[in-house]
Amino acid sequence: MKNIKHNLVIGWLYPELMSTYGDRGNIICLQKRCEWRGINVEVKRLDVGFPYEQLATCHLLFMGGAQDNQQKIVSHDFSKEKAKELKKMVEDGIPGLYICGAYQFLGRYYKEADGTIIKGLGILDLYTENPGENHERLIGNIVVNARSMLHVARRESSTSHALPATTHLVGFENHGGCTYLGKDVKPLGKVIKGFGNNGTDGAEGAVYKNSFGSYLHGPILPKNPVLADLLIKLALEKKYDSPINLSPLDDSLEIKAQNTIAKRLNIKI
Repeated sequence: MKNIKHNLVIGWLYPELMSTYGDRGNIICLQKRCEWRGINVEVKRLDVGFPYEQLATCHLLFMGGAQDNQQKIVSHDFSKEKAKELKKMVEDGIPGLYICGAYQFLGRYYKEADGTIIKGLGILDLYTENPGENHERLIGNIVVNARSMLHVARRESSTSHALPATTHLVGFENHGGCTYLGKDVKPLGKVIKGFGNNGTDGAEGAVYKNSFGSYLHGPILPKNPVLADLLIKLALEKKYDSPINLSPLDDSLEIKAQNTIAKRLNIKI
């Protein structure tokens, strides 16, 4: 049965600046997976200069990745009012997906290779540092086991569902910065193949309440529909304060894409 009475507003933060690596595919994925279920969806583009009040009209937030210069522009544009409203929404459990540069931006700070500090929003308990030219860039295909975190997120939502056949996430990472998590956030998953947050501790991404940070481009959601549906479900349940059962979709192509990447990396998922 289609959820024709439901509707969502997705806030797309800085689409012109923070979408360097095809991350707009995540917005397309969310739109289509809603539309295929009869869920009305509006994408609100929140570009430089947007009034902070527009944040509160959104039920799901997304922000993609970019390079250092773009992050500086966004940092300057993010007023105290915007930061305060976003922090309030994160603390209130409004779901969000933040990729690469956006993921870093929600932390305490980003330290560039030359030592310059770009102050973050301080919403997530993490920080990022670029070790410099002598440090190998963290780039390539990545596979992450996110079973534990997806299980927790589903358990804490209003309804209980069995986990899907695979809870591995696949994607492509490309970052010079190394991110380190504090005690108040949990990793999105454990790296099976690739680098993840910093290439040393085996963690990838971060989860705090209903906010998800990750280095996975590719983009992440079309390749990993389980995460896309989790975000949609969390957003609907938060908005309507009621259990939501999403109608199933045919994800055979997505699963085939996952398996193809895993096979190339000699990993069984």
